[in-house]
Amino acid sequence: MGAGSLSTSFIAGVLAVRRGLGKAIGALTQLGLLAGPPECPSPVPVGQAVPLSSLNDLAFGVWDILPDSVYRAAVKARVLDRELLDELRDELDAIRPWKGIFDPRYVHRIQATHCRPRQGHRANVAEIDRDLGSFRESAGIERMVLLNAASTEAYQGIEEIHSDLKLFERALGADDERISPAMLYSYAALRQRIPVVNLTPSHAVDIPALLQLSEEMKVPVAGRDLKTGQTLLKTILAPGLKARVLGIAGWYSTNILGNRDGEVLDDPQCLKSKEESKLAALKGILEPDLFPELYGDLVHRVRIDYYPPRGDNKESWDNIDIVGWLGYPMQIKIDFLCRDSILAAPLALDLTLLADLAARSGLRGAQDWLSLYFKNPTVKNGRQVHDLLAQRQMWEDELHRIAGWKPNGARGA
Repeated sequence: MGAGSLSTSFIAGVLAVRRGLGKAIGALTQLGLLAGPPECPSPVPVGQAVPLSSLNDLAFGVWDILPDSVYRAAVKARVLDRELLDELRDELDAIRPWKGIFDPRYVHRIQATHCRPRQGHRANVAEIDRDLGSFRESAGIERMVLLNAASTEAYQGIEEIHSDLKLFERALGADDERISPAMLYSYAALRQRIPVVNLTPSHAVDIPALLQLSEEMKVPVAGRDLKTGQTLLKTILAPGLKARVLGIAGWYSTNILGNRDGEVLDDPQCLKSKEESKLAALKGILEPDLFPELYGDLVHRVRIDYYPPRGDNKESWDNIDIVGWLGYPMQIKIDFLCRDSILAAPLALDLTLLADLAARSGLRGAQDWLSLYFKNPTVKNGRQVHDLLAQRQMWEDELHRIAGWKPNGARGA
């Protein structure tokens, strides 16, 4: 759901790869390798190891609170070249959004012009059900995956109504304002046994009540907040510094971006959702309780600023104050000029194909092995893994199990 920079880059990118107009760089399902089975351990493409759906079998539908077709939305996003979009125009123009659910309490900086009239939660769920049914019929598809790529919602803490499915459904009937649009979409999809992947920092399918529903309905779910730029670098660097028992006194991170995501995050309550997600990784990797002398007094700061001229071309700066032999200080400085949606689109493709694979393999509930893709992974037992190499090994081990191979400790490329 959502037809912003990420969704339009993802959809247009898949169509471009289908036509041979580009390569799916960054997508492990398309270009990654897995160690083969014990009897033949040479690396093999992921798609040869497990039965992934073909890109040619994908069909796309979106909800949005703005009326633009995917083509028009992609042009406005200014991520992909206009020349490429024009080659794909007929297919992209044909994807027009269904009216989205808009609650001004959760998104403050966007004026919705293509949304359903204000109505109760159960009426909204019924509308989502109808959209999903119509899309299934018109697209002629058997299976679906719901990706939450909507704008970040204002921060919503986990409260009692989110802790249990019965309490959640009672609150649903009472139109409780603590149930956000992202939760409504997730609830509707789970009831139809559709896997849900939360690409955003918002609380959605990760609340305990909906995780309970995903277990009961035997549906896999994953999330939250794609790990693309600055946090990706943290999960690469921090394990390396920790492996060498180098201390870290402080890690200051700041970002500027100018796309719709940045505009939404200019609101302090929406920014709080993002900050919560971005702050989780470093503490999880460094384990200050186990290494108090090295990381017990770590100062970690994260800032995000909306800067319209930058558009989708986000820039992040990191200053890392590290501590070495005899307590002598050193510094690392990083300037990462990245393209937010270009980094995120291949992750959206992987998660679509892998969530579908998980569903066909009989997996249910939170998929810890997909933590590789997220800043704040949704997990079954509450124990998140943030080290990128450890996450990658979890990912490979699960694919080996799905393939019917015993993990042999070998690592793919």
